[in-house]
Amino acid sequence: MYFSAIRFHSFFLAVFVTLAGWLMVSSPVAAEVTAFKQAVAEAASRDDDISAFYRANDYDPVWTGSFGKDAQRRKALFKAIEAADLHGLPAKRYDAEGLMAKLKAANSPRARGLVEVEMSKVFIELAQNMQTGALVPSKIDSGIVRAIPYRARESYLVNFVKSNPNSFFKALPPRTPEYARLLKAKLRFEKLIASGDFGETVSAKSLKPGQSGASVVALRDRLSAMGYVGRSVSPEYDATIQAAVQQFQQDHGLDADGVAGAGTMAEINTSAADRLKSIIVALERERWVNQDRGQRHILVNITDFSARIVDNGKVTFETRSVVGANDSDRRTPEFSDVMEYMAINPTWNVPRSIATKEYLPMMQRNRNAAGHLKLYDSRGREVSRSNINFANYTARTFPFNIKQPPSQRNALGLVKFMFPNKYNIYLHDTPAKNLFSRETRAYSHGCVRLNDPFEFAYALLAKQESDPKAAFHKHLDTGRETAVQLEPQVPVHIIYRTAFTDAKGGTKFRRDIYGRDAKIWNALAKAGVVLRAVQG
Repeated sequence: MYFSAIRFHSFFLAVFVTLAGWLMVSSPVAAEVTAFKQAVAEAASRDDDISAFYRANDYDPVWTGSFGKDAQRRKALFKAIEAADLHGLPAKRYDAEGLMAKLKAANSPRARGLVEVEMSKVFIELAQNMQTGALVPSKIDSGIVRAIPYRARESYLVNFVKSNPNSFFKALPPRTPEYARLLKAKLRFEKLIASGDFGETVSAKSLKPGQSGASVVALRDRLSAMGYVGRSVSPEYDATIQAAVQQFQQDHGLDADGVAGAGTMAEINTSAADRLKSIIVALERERWVNQDRGQRHILVNITDFSARIVDNGKVTFETRSVVGANDSDRRTPEFSDVMEYMAINPTWNVPRSIATKEYLPMMQRNRNAAGHLKLYDSRGREVSRSNINFANYTARTFPFNIKQPPSQRNALGLVKFMFPNKYNIYLHDTPAKNLFSRETRAYSHGCVRLNDPFEFAYALLAKQESDPKAAFHKHLDTGRETAVQLEPQVPVHIIYRTAFTDAKGGTKFRRDIYGRDAKIWNALAKAGVVLRAVQG
């Protein structure tokens, strides 16, 4: 009803303006103004936000007036559209050519009023896309549950008319060092594509130190094109090649043994075009988190299998992580939240999905299976397994809660880090330490396991304790579950980046373990994003 009332108001105003023109217009200029405003009101009535802006602005022009400021705004808009593909945005979505044609053909007040509103629609879409992304992530993959910091559509017009046009557009994209470095990486890879990619791929399935031949020459040439080694005609897999391969492996999240095995060779043979796709996707993802992330925050990159504490833009702590397995119900979701406390000596409240899918079948076969777990009824009373006929229950009817008391063997280890959320995701210790030595570490049910949880806890507590290690172990040594509140609380950002940069501007790449970035690229390409090849 509210929106209908707005549209009716706009329509009524258009009629009123027309009637006023018939009754009161005493000059051709006034008639033109009336016709223009009537057209604006009519066209804007189909968009509540644009209608509200023009209604408050007395239906005056923003783009199509004869004043110099209107010309500046037009110029800034077309300049921003022209630069859209520099940001990896779908330039064809904003149709600069079609918009310019309409503007040139607007030879009457009514036509100018219609194109006035059309330009505002294009402006809002471009501004939104530059600031918070061209895609709706939740429509791309159900595991991307991030809340995007969208701004009110009307606010773009309100703030634009108060600002320097060029400065307004410049301030829209993320102002983070990461975004700036990704833009430079995008240009660098566009130039690589124009100059012939990385050259011929390596035909050998694997190579190791001591080998020689044409495949080693191809490997050296490809690594040289990537900047890892100088040009040479040597056919030997020597120490120089080994060091270059090790550096490549470090930059791509691989075991850095200096041997070009099958996995490493697949990454070496990945084209510059595919790397560029990852960079463009990373730019879009950076726009999705275009907000203050906190002077101190925790950054978990799913594809990098890492967790970091960042203070004032610098990584002050880093540890390996294990993330959710690549199964439909186990992939770690992407979202941001705030870490409130750590639970030392935690109890594991087994999620119902795990209880019914994994443990119930085990206990139906053997009621004493998984004896480290305890069962509780709906009132919180422990129930003896001898009193339960597990065969009577299905996953839907199973009435018990399953818990694992605090211990060294607890699935959560000896500490978990809580940012309560509806996805039941948190960071925690684990008794399964062997998994951290693996190259790919996607094994959990969705939560993030930490290789160095105690040191992670010390780093968090350092802001509130003079001796964080002693404070932590004081609670740990009791063996009792204890919640320690964090002061202040710390933002947590769980991200998924197959391309990212370091402080020196180097570009790192990771495998698309859940296939999410491939989906994002396909959606961007469908929207009109193209890979450019830039000469020079």
